[in-house]
Amino acid sequence: MSDVALLAHPARLRAANAARTLICLILLGVVVAVLAVVFGRSGERIAVQMCINVAAVVALCVYCGNTGIVSFGHGAFMAIGAYLSGILTMPAGIQRTALPELPGFMAGYELSLWGALPIVAIAGLVFAAVSGSAIARLMGASAAIASLGLLIITHGVAVGAREITRGSQTFFGVPRVVDLSLAFGAAVVFILLARLYRESAAGLFARAARDDADAAAALGINPQRTRFVSWCLSGMMCAVAGALYGHMLGAFSPASFYLSLVFAHVAMMIVGGMASVGGAVTGVIGVTLLQDSVRQFEGGVDLLGIAIPEVFGLTTVSLGLAILLVIWLRPTGLVGSFELGPGAGTRLFDRITTQASPAPAPARVAEAVLSAEGLSKSFAGVKAVTDMSFEAPTGRVTGLIGPNGAGKSTLVNLITRQYHADAGKTRLSQTDLSTLSRESIAKAGISRSFQNLRLFQGLTVYENVLVAALAAGHKRHHAAAVALRELQAFDLAELAATPAHSLPYGARKRLEVARALAQEPVILLLDEPAAGMNPAETDDLADRLTRIRHERGIGILLIDHDLRFVNRLSSWTVVMNRGTLIAQGTPEDVRADPAVIEAYIGRGRTAAAVTHSQEETTLKQGVRP
Repeated sequence: MSDVALLAHPARLRAANAARTLICLILLGVVVAVLAVVFGRSGERIAVQMCINVAAVVALCVYCGNTGIVSFGHGAFMAIGAYLSGILTMPAGIQRTALPELPGFMAGYELSLWGALPIVAIAGLVFAAVSGSAIARLMGASAAIASLGLLIITHGVAVGAREITRGSQTFFGVPRVVDLSLAFGAAVVFILLARLYRESAAGLFARAARDDADAAAALGINPQRTRFVSWCLSGMMCAVAGALYGHMLGAFSPASFYLSLVFAHVAMMIVGGMASVGGAVTGVIGVTLLQDSVRQFEGGVDLLGIAIPEVFGLTTVSLGLAILLVIWLRPTGLVGSFELGPGAGTRLFDRITTQASPAPAPARVAEAVLSAEGLSKSFAGVKAVTDMSFEAPTGRVTGLIGPNGAGKSTLVNLITRQYHADAGKTRLSQTDLSTLSRESIAKAGISRSFQNLRLFQGLTVYENVLVAALAAGHKRHHAAAVALRELQAFDLAELAATPAHSLPYGARKRLEVARALAQEPVILLLDEPAAGMNPAETDDLADRLTRIRHERGIGILLIDHDLRFVNRLSSWTVVMNRGTLIAQGTPEDVRADPAVIEAYIGRGRTAAAVTHSQEETTLKQGVRP
């Protein structure tokens, strides 16, 4: 890739993101215009409802799409928004009739919709913060069930609070002030907010934690915090969407925000593809047009002379079938995992330039020593690591070797606090790492790769490295420059816009190392970085690591089963077997150690191996044994 093309990546990404947002808006605008112009008043009614649903589903997608967790509880936020806005805007005369027992502090405001919406947004945010403090601790099915519980509780409270909501009866008197221009404007604002959040640092952190929470935590990202932020923003937006929905209906009840509405919104999101804002918009448009088309047949119709009887619930059946077909034929939804529109590598954006350039190599790190002091860890009584002590200073590659099951990866997990040690401490010079959270280890200066590839599959190559630079505390502009530098260092610049899951294996391994280096660590922990690579790729990686260690002065703790690779890079080797330290020293000394030979080839062949080693040494010295 030319330097100009390489430097264009951040601007091309921004242009691509702007184009994707514009395509969403144009798609929605075209459909709304066709409905309003071609079908008149009925089409305008459908268009208004579609735009409100776009706002609600996009708000839902802010949480579900960025965290990967399906929520069934966002109907609760819509109910709160609708009832609160209805009370604040209801004319006083109607309010005295409809809500005669309304508490005095809630009565008689008669605000405009624009005056009520900020209050609704704040109320939604507060409710989201309170509920999210519990739900954000959960993941997967547990979080989904908890959100459903939130919906059920809110529905029950709404039915029981008769003085405020009229219970299960219709809540009427809400000004019907939502027209097509307001609904479309709200949908546009929600799309812009969702896209801005998705591409922000917080959105990138949420999507990284969605794809791999452990890998995100190793970069210093708190997965629970990312879920909490997404939940709060999503809840606030849903409360506003609920207020607009209430002012569109004019009269509603708790059932209006219960399972049927929630099911419809989740279905729209799944059909379009919940991983993207464009998917949410596409899903709403597709499902709305499908349901309104099917609704024509629900009351019975004559088709080609055949009388089709009335079929109650046909719209719900069609929605269920649409979900099943999409899940079967296209599990990621109609749009898929990535946004509508051109990608960052499209030639359309090749001419766009930027002042950003790859960051220079960081200054050589200060002298520091990573030391393990008596680390021990057991799993269900099985000792994985026992009284393990060693040092890995900066400026040196320290090899950590041992047979399978020796406890090497467990040791790295103890250092990075993915596991909590039963005994012992880890220090980086004067910093006691044992007292830090696993998210704080990266900020202390330690970055790592994993034994099994732990890339963020839903992000591009560029985003994988960018998220690491952002997590290290760099501002967006400098983080982009750091990401470009590491992509260039590992020959990944041409693949910057490629989804990580589409890379060949060797490029994936390089990407994981590049991501770790984007944090500019003091100590780099590499857990089998060359595993699965062919000899040419292994030699290439060794050359790159040697150059980086020489230029930056960082310390590298290297685990690999390829002893040729380890011996080429390391000047000091630590050997483990069955969780304990059995030898350490220069590679030459370690290779001749009987305990190491026994660990690798067995006790019965140890003496022969030692004799053979001595013979080789004597022959190299030119003396016959």
